[in-house]
Amino acid sequence: MAIWNLGSINADMVYAVPHLPGPGETLAASGMERFLGGKGANMSVAAARAGSHVHHIGAVGPDGRWAIDRLTEYGVDTRHIATLDAPTGHAIIAVEPGGENLIVLLPGANRAISPERVASVLADAAPGDLLVMQNETSAQVEAARLGRERGLTVCYAAAPFDAQAVRDVLPWLDFLILNAVEAEQLQQATGLSPDQLPVQHVIVTLGSKGARYFDTNQGKTAEYPAHKVKAVDTTGAGDTFTGYVLSGMDRGLPMPQAITQATRAAALMVMRHGTADVIPDLKEVLEARF
Repeated sequence: MAIWNLGSINADMVYAVPHLPGPGETLAASGMERFLGGKGANMSVAAARAGSHVHHIGAVGPDGRWAIDRLTEYGVDTRHIATLDAPTGHAIIAVEPGGENLIVLLPGANRAISPERVASVLADAAPGDLLVMQNETSAQVEAARLGRERGLTVCYAAAPFDAQAVRDVLPWLDFLILNAVEAEQLQQATGLSPDQLPVQHVIVTLGSKGARYFDTNQGKTAEYPAHKVKAVDTTGAGDTFTGYVLSGMDRGLPMPQAITQATRAAALMVMRHGTADVIPDLKEVLEARF
């Protein structure tokens, strides 16, 4: 099978700061690095490095050729990334010594992807393939509806979180992943707890505590603890986890094994500075000792 990712592509400018800035505060950074990022790009790289064939559906500006080249280098199929007359998405990320971060995002070309382009690309998808989206691009609802019509497994990573955006795609979802705060916000908006959602597979990530999986068809819940490691940068860890879960599904792993593998990948990720450029590959994940 294959994974089709309608996903964002960003230039991540990461600044090392002594603490996260407060309102009106000016901080001197002790260092800066540029990485390939965007939740979509991160997930594509993670799933590709986990062993899946990943088609990235996205867009960059005239200044974004480097990002396409980087994705190609990491094993992602980039034939469906358009170059548009809009700036490439850009994120300014401040990271403090404990690994917590603050992000300012310019969506740019990510929000200029047309439903017509998505429909044209997904014409090549086969029933049983996975379609994944995040809330950083345009055409999410159209893609979800088309994915369901074509027999794809439709997946949604509900970040950056917006309750209405989730509600809009909910009727077509087979898989939903969100964090504990987002799950609470979605419950307030819908009146439904994670185990009551009309989605077969729901994962709620719990940060350093791990993840909780709900199989709503079977009425089963399972807990997956996180590995205890020293975090230096949590940026991209959730995207890495999601990419590895999706790849596990794509490769036919039972969900418990897919989630277990993803928790190992996320643990390695938080011990590294950066985003897509430092996502671990499957060999590293399998050989890691915690």
